[in-house]
Amino acid sequence: MSAPERPMPPLDAGERASLESWLDFYRATLAQKCDGLTEDQLREATAAPSPITLLGLVQHLAEVERNWFRRVLAQEDVPPLFTPGADPEATDGGFDLAHGATYEQALPVWQAEIGRARENCAARALDDTSPFMGGQVTLRWIYTHMVGEYARHCGHADLVRERIDGRTGV
Repeated sequence: MSAPERPMPPLDAGERASLESWLDFYRATLAQKCDGLTEDQLREATAAPSPITLLGLVQHLAEVERNWFRRVLAQEDVPPLFTPGADPEATDGGFDLAHGATYEQALPVWQAEIGRARENCAARALDDTSPFMGGQVTLRWIYTHMVGEYARHCGHADLVRERIDGRTGV
């Protein structure tokens, strides 16, 4: 599977377009970090002692998309996507890989969560709120958090990918 082209965020866009563009930029960056690798390479933890893998990052970010844009923003009651064992409540945020987990399975799940996120955001303003932790959280805050979440994990992906095959770059 080939990674999507990574769109450069516009230099002169408004706030919403900037937030959405940077989030899409980092989504595409993670896909590019996984592009061209074998299933074994995608499952490889290369920065000991960390167990982080590229496949685990894809699973984790699918879980994060689901959490913020569905559970928090849309108040949907949806279960975790990836659980390493038989107990659906014993989730680690997707980082641990279940036996037999594959990128071929995880990629469409992640892409579907991104699609749902876009749908759930489309009719909302940046100042729209949802209940969270005894208060209210805005869509703006969620977007900002997600840009940071992806940027941090794309840094992890950079290190893992470089250790696998020497490929570097943003």
